[in-house]
Amino acid sequence: MAAPLLETRDLSIHFGGVQAVRNINFALAEGELRCLIGPNGAGKSTFFKIVTGQLQPSRGAVLFRGRDISHAQAHRIARLGIGIKTQVPSVFDGLSVRENIWLSARRVHSGRRANLMVDEMLERLGLTGAAQRLVGQLAHGQRQWVELGIVLSTDPQLILLDEPAAGMTHEEVLTTADLVREINRNKALIVVEHDMQFIRMIAKQVTVFNQGAVLVEDAVENIMRNPLVRDIYLGKQVPAGC
Repeated sequence: MAAPLLETRDLSIHFGGVQAVRNINFALAEGELRCLIGPNGAGKSTFFKIVTGQLQPSRGAVLFRGRDISHAQAHRIARLGIGIKTQVPSVFDGLSVRENIWLSARRVHSGRRANLMVDEMLERLGLTGAAQRLVGQLAHGQRQWVELGIVLSTDPQLILLDEPAAGMTHEEVLTTADLVREINRNKALIVVEHDMQFIRMIAKQVTVFNQGAVLVEDAVENIMRNPLVRDIYLGKQVPAGC
């Protein structure tokens, strides 16, 4: 069996007397797309912050392609090939769409290659027509796609998406699902999301967090039917007949 792309072993972190993440054992294969769900405060965002070096674990390990990155600095983890798109877009509102993506691409590519990468990203994300617009003037969905382009332009092998469909219109959600599936053709993703319809569009395997620990991992359809998951998280959000 091939080694996981990302693995955590007994991963834990506490803040004072509060254990935000406890004994997380998680493995993601090369090229896999995994969704993380769970109620607010379940530890999903904290898990992301540990994986990307924004927080240091109190105990346990994070391995990326077998390399221990548990206490590596965030910029070193990014250079190894892990990118993250946060829930609130981290963009420069006073710069154009093209400039935002170019600044990111230029960090890892030569000038000519960066320009080609930007053109590719704009086309891929459907933003070519908005290339010269200031990001601060864009609709919410477009701003989300700009940040996705910023992350993709550094060519990471693992992308973490924190609620990519939050606040989007129905059409924007459909477009974002298409983008995620297209990205997954050659990159691995971990997606935190609350929109269960969006999850059904993109997911095969789902990991459920609850109270800082992994509650269950299973195929998406089994998760939808799991009465324990319904009780702690899904509730009335699950359509009848699921």
